[in-house]
Amino acid sequence: MDARLNLFQSPITAEFQKHFLAAAKVTAAAGLPATTRDLVTTRASQINGCGFCTDMHTKDAEHAGETSTRLHLVATWREATVFTEAERAALELTEQGTRIADAAGGVPDEVWANAAKHYDEEQLTALVFVIAFINTANRINVIVQQPAGDYQPGQFG
Repeated sequence: MDARLNLFQSPITAEFQKHFLAAAKVTAAAGLPATTRDLVTTRASQINGCGFCTDMHTKDAEHAGETSTRLHLVATWREATVFTEAERAALELTEQGTRIADAAGGVPDEVWANAAKHYDEEQLTALVFVIAFINTANRINVIVQQPAGDYQPGQFG
């Protein structure tokens, strides 16, 4: 399968990616655990059917020390016993924030309140941006049908 556009050869992509990666560094500095960011990006990518991002984020997470058990169970996190309460709150916020069109009124107050019990304001801000950014990346890659499977950990810095 070939992508509809070769984003890796595009000057627009290079410029966009520079800013996108700079924004990712800001969220990393906000104190949100890297493990949580990895789980969130993986789960949103699964929901959105983005093979490229699922491939990338699971490989990067595994490279950073995440277990294959947790990565395999992230799609069924509600039934799994391997996630902390804070991670569960982040995953629920991710699902609700990714599936906005499915819920009249957006993210429920209870979901937000649960996340706020586990993360401070800076971490919550970072979590919101991580969810928004991964949804953007998912949509780009799904629209252009970016193939999955060849990503190497750390490929984009």
